[in-house]
Amino acid sequence: MATRKAGTRKSGSARAGSRVKTLAPSKAKRGLDGAEIALPIDDERIAALAAQVRDRGGAPIGAYREPLSGGTVLLATLPLAAVQPTPFQRDLSPTHARRLAQKIDEAGSFLDPIIVVRGEDGGFWTPNGRHRLAAAKVLGLRQITALISLDKGLAFRILALNTEKAHNLKDRSLEVIRMAKALTRREPRAKENDFAAQFESAEFLTLGILYLKDARFAGGAYGSFLRKVDRFSDRTLAASLREREGYAARLRDIDTQVRRIVKALEARGFKSPYLRTFVVARINPVRFIRTKPGDKRPPMPIGAALTRMTAAAKGFDVGKVRSADLALVAALSGE
Repeated sequence: MATRKAGTRKSGSARAGSRVKTLAPSKAKRGLDGAEIALPIDDERIAALAAQVRDRGGAPIGAYREPLSGGTVLLATLPLAAVQPTPFQRDLSPTHARRLAQKIDEAGSFLDPIIVVRGEDGGFWTPNGRHRLAAAKVLGLRQITALISLDKGLAFRILALNTEKAHNLKDRSLEVIRMAKALTRREPRAKENDFAAQFESAEFLTLGILYLKDARFAGGAYGSFLRKVDRFSDRTLAASLREREGYAARLRDIDTQVRRIVKALEARGFKSPYLRTFVVARINPVRFIRTKPGDKRPPMPIGAALTRMTAAAKGFDVGKVRSADLALVAALSGE
């Protein structure tokens, strides 16, 4: 009988380690060298901004060119009253702000500067520092440290960097629709698909409209459906948002039908937290169609999909629902 050679068998940890993907550094180097980064505080590119900071009661500390793009950035402190959050980011969570203030106080240092841009009103806006700003107010700070960029468009692009702590669906949808409304005023001729990177996914726009009208809308139940049929438009942002208002109204009517079906199922004795998910899955006309991330064409136009979904909701027969059907949905939802 053949024998295995000693030392040839790899351990499980070694095999697992061989499959771990590594982050390969780019061979092509980008950005600025160290000698190109520092700027004097009186540099003409930053002088007017530094003067505005002083006028608002703040203190310019230093200036530099951002190492990737070369854009000008001013490091400064600002009075808390001089900074406002952008109007389109997620709503403030008082609980999170109080907890953040507690942890900062325990650490004894406020070391994480907020990002600040010039707002549409000429003042200072922070697109990603709402909770730190609120925490600073809870702590009673006079000033907050800020990195102030001259790039106003950064306020719309920076939200895409929120990848470490994902927003929930409602927060992200509200951010996107508020951003879209602000961009409609700022760039009235721009097309919706020009902002695909900032908006991330088209369904956030439609769901955002729904959440603006009803903060308790069950958007999660319709997320899978919308991801398959909702796409960015090549129409102007204003025109596309008007069209989405119609889609949102139709989806709201569908949800009214879904709630009616759920009540009928409950009357038959079905008790499950997955009833709404089950009903929406059953009336979803594209539930069995596979799609890939980045598909530019939906498997069915959203208008046609909403029409079929409406018809399916109106014709839903609660008498044909079995306990086994609901158990399968619960199992899949758990996974």
